[in-house]
Amino acid sequence: MTSYVKHTNQFDYLIRGPLHSLDIELTERCNNNCIHCCINLPANDLKAKKHEMTFEEIKVVLQEAANLGCLKVRLTGGEPLLRPDFEQIYLYARRLGLKVQIFSNARLITSRLARLFSQIPPLEYIEITVYGMHKDSYETNSQQPGSYQSFMRGLNYLEEFKVPFIIKSVLLPANQHEMDELKNWARTIPWMDHKDPGITMFYDLRNRRDDIQKNKIIKSLRPNPEAAVKFLIDYHGNIDATKDHYWKSMSRLPGDRLFLCSAGEHQLTIDSYGQVQPCMVLRSPDIVQPKGTTLENALVKFKKLKQVKATNSEYLRRCARCFLRNLCEQCPGKAWSETGTLDTPVQYLCDVSHALARHMGWLRKNEVSWEVNDWMERIQP
Repeated sequence: MTSYVKHTNQFDYLIRGPLHSLDIELTERCNNNCIHCCINLPANDLKAKKHEMTFEEIKVVLQEAANLGCLKVRLTGGEPLLRPDFEQIYLYARRLGLKVQIFSNARLITSRLARLFSQIPPLEYIEITVYGMHKDSYETNSQQPGSYQSFMRGLNYLEEFKVPFIIKSVLLPANQHEMDELKNWARTIPWMDHKDPGITMFYDLRNRRDDIQKNKIIKSLRPNPEAAVKFLIDYHGNIDATKDHYWKSMSRLPGDRLFLCSAGEHQLTIDSYGQVQPCMVLRSPDIVQPKGTTLENALVKFKKLKQVKATNSEYLRRCARCFLRNLCEQCPGKAWSETGTLDTPVQYLCDVSHALARHMGWLRKNEVSWEVNDWMERIQP
């Protein structure tokens, strides 16, 4: 399997069409109720289930993606394995020649499913989120009794059938003391290639802006900027790689153009109900395309996002002139989730990037990044 993955990757660039990758959010429902999660409707939410795309509708989307030259589809949620037709969806995607990446909590991985992944490999590592290294921490975060046992059972099935998977985690009060243990365990997983698991800690708010109380909880779980920087340094040992990557990628100030990423350019997202988004985060009704929009038409419409400019005076005063723009996670999707607009600065993200820049010596104690003129000299190694 490994050799085949390498072989296909060598020639990806030769056969790519206008669509390179597609994210399909199979459901917003989840069998966990994680305290930090921005998209986890109850597993038994009948209203949500009723409006989810059918298998036939998903087949149409996958076929269209393949026709547009798509090589990879990511199946996510919620928990994608909650779909009773998940196996059919997976097999249809693989028969189209698509590589399949699966984001899961592993709790619904059965012997049958692991055997299927072994016999018909997804050609991408399955990504498993670990909410705690022990029952108490895991279930404090998942808020679901019995979830740790089923999580471990799912992982054991993957290991039994030698299905490649990697792990990632979250930083929360219940598991923050387990990070060294997590890293040590990750080193025993052959497909991790001795890399430390990715850690999420700057949690997204609910992208649909539909639960004020949940958003308050999510905000309360975010570390303060200084604590976040300390964790990054302690966890990674140093941040030299971050500095080097940043210097190579930064050549000019962002200006008033809002969409600086590739969202909607060669990649798309389909939400659980068939609506087309430029990325996983951005659900603004002014941008999301309704169910029935073809992927080809969505690509045409989203191409215009590159010309969208900020009008918010604070964005123009700060973000448009900020040399930390690549370091900060500020984007139209994050702005929409936090403020209901595409161009309002997210203060928390600003504070985190400033704290990190001060640690790296790019900002002095009382400076703000948008007022720095000699930034190019500062960020050079």
